[in-house]
Amino acid sequence: MDVAEVATMISLRRTALVSMTLLLALVGLATVLIAYRFAHVEASEFLDGQLRQIALNAGEGLTKSGTPSVDQDPEDEFSVTIWDASGKKIHDSMPDVDIPRQSRLGFTELPAAGDNWRVYTGSDGTKTVQVAQRMTVREELAQGAAIGSAAPVLIVIPFSWLVVGWAMNRLLGRLDALAQGLAERGASADEPVPLGGIPMEVIPLVKGMNSLILRLRAALEQQKQFVSDAAHELRTPLAAIQIQVDGLASGSPDTLEERKAAMAQCVRRAGGLVNQLLRLARLDDRLPPQSNETVEIAPLLLACVAAYVEIAERKGVDLGVIDQQAAIFRGSAVELRVLFENLIDNAVRYTPRGGTVDVSLRRAGDRVVIEIIDSGPGIPRGAEERIFDRFFRAAPADTEGTGLGLAIARRIGERHGISVEVRNRTDGRPGAQARVELPWIEAGFSS
Repeated sequence: MDVAEVATMISLRRTALVSMTLLLALVGLATVLIAYRFAHVEASEFLDGQLRQIALNAGEGLTKSGTPSVDQDPEDEFSVTIWDASGKKIHDSMPDVDIPRQSRLGFTELPAAGDNWRVYTGSDGTKTVQVAQRMTVREELAQGAAIGSAAPVLIVIPFSWLVVGWAMNRLLGRLDALAQGLAERGASADEPVPLGGIPMEVIPLVKGMNSLILRLRAALEQQKQFVSDAAHELRTPLAAIQIQVDGLASGSPDTLEERKAAMAQCVRRAGGLVNQLLRLARLDDRLPPQSNETVEIAPLLLACVAAYVEIAERKGVDLGVIDQQAAIFRGSAVELRVLFENLIDNAVRYTPRGGTVDVSLRRAGDRVVIEIIDSGPGIPRGAEERIFDRFFRAAPADTEGTGLGLAIARRIGERHGISVEVRNRTDGRPGAQARVELPWIEAGFSS
């Protein structure tokens, strides 16, 4: 990703934060302005009425008809009552409301004339002044303040929907374009998804998709190559069978048995190749082995050697175990058996008559090492990196084989997390050396 792409990169988080910050700033400003307007009007009307009432009650001789009126609710008026030292009422602003004189100075609440009143009583010993106001005034003020605070929010909510909807559409529009582009890609499309114009929070996802596309492309290429190689390998035994079948019609009875034996050999070769292909296809599954049993390596390795003793004797190859220690491993016994048998089969197959194949199982530090050393021709120079490739055969042309044994062994090793190596012998003698390393488990060795 170059500097230009970074400079033009869109961030969902930054865009959302900026949009919401602007929206909240507008909402806050609108709330302040509207609440201020509501509070100012309510306070002005109320305080104007209070000023007029103060003037009426403080100015002796003033009447309501002689003072300019103000926009004031009747329930906002004060009830002011004054008594002299003898208890005679000398002033009453609301004669129609009988609020009894309170004996206790200060604030109190009481019902009168069908309303609840807040009363304040004060006295200097010569006069007693009692001022009362309806409680509904306070409730109206509280309601007005609540409405003034809530109204801006209620007004701004629809506006917020519009702003948030616009911001989300702008953000998600790029994701819709990405989804549309992915939906329109063909099954054979192998180009990576371009990163231009994609929000940075989505870029890790797109990079993961691009990585998946590359792996899928490699898998498809590998599959095509696998099918091509399999068809090529199967062509030879099938062609040989066809030749023998064609020769049965024109051949003499003396060659019948010979042709039948040749056909049987071709069928075995084709069947072995098909079995190897099926096994390799199953092992290509990236899931770990289904079986996770405790496997005793020594008995399993001995069984694998025993399975090839007769084959080795017919060929004149000395096959045996030269070193053995007890070891255990957790994995699939079936797959481990296939691994060991393929390595032993490979060694016996490529070792000439009179040669030897030595199998050993020993501990090396914190590892368990299985080695299969043969006295065959070894690995030709330049073929070391390709011996695990499918259908690659470094042996002489007259040596029978499918070229899949080592590929299967390596795949089983990968599934179990163990190391499988095949190289030329390091003691200066001709031959190859297969080496399998397993983690050493303390309980797996006996004294």
